Amino acid sequence: MVIVVASILLAGCENSLKDLQKISAAEVNKPIQRFIDVDLIYSDSARVKAHMTAPLMLDYSTPKNADNKNKDTTKPYTEMPKGVKVTFYNDSLQQTCTITADYGIRKVADKVIELHKNVVGTNVKGETFTSDELIWDENSKQIHSNKPVHVQMTDGSILDGLNFVSDEGLSHWKFGASTGIIHVDSKEIPKQ
Repeated sequence: MVIVVASILLAGCENSLKDLQKISAAEVNKPIQRFIDVDLIYSDSARVKAHMTAPLMLDYSTPKNADNKNKDTTKPYTEMPKGVKVTFYNDSLQQTCTITADYGIRKVADKVIELHKNVVGTNVKGETFTSDELIWDENSKQIHSNKPVHVQMTDGSILDGLNFVSDEGLSHWKFGASTGIIHVDSKEIPKQ
């Protein structure tokens, strides 16, 4: 009889321990902090480089279980699940470009912001860049992507390519492989 009661108690404790582990695991996956109407300034050597706004930012200061292939969950990160807008500035505090996306994630230790879903960037020349992903690397001061990027230029020219890389202002950019339609001004050829 004592063995039966002890077995029941141990089984009851085991179930409770499993329930506690499930609850604990669920708590680990929750953000540490939640920010609404985020307005951040990024600076380098006391110079404003970028201004980021987001309606919601979730801070995961502790690693999260690997449940999403887009996230390096072994390091702290912040997530902007309801959209993000980043405006870049040059050393004279003139706006150089603006990028918006439906989703963003900042890998804190790597100083990288990944912008995903309906990413649209516009530079001061009026060129528009669209993609499913653009990555801003704060260390290299570059924006890049290995996903297709579509560029609509002000003269109507269109370029589509892969292996996109640019400066933070989207003014000096290049593709590894691309196709497109380039408009060329033709002048009347003089008769000989």
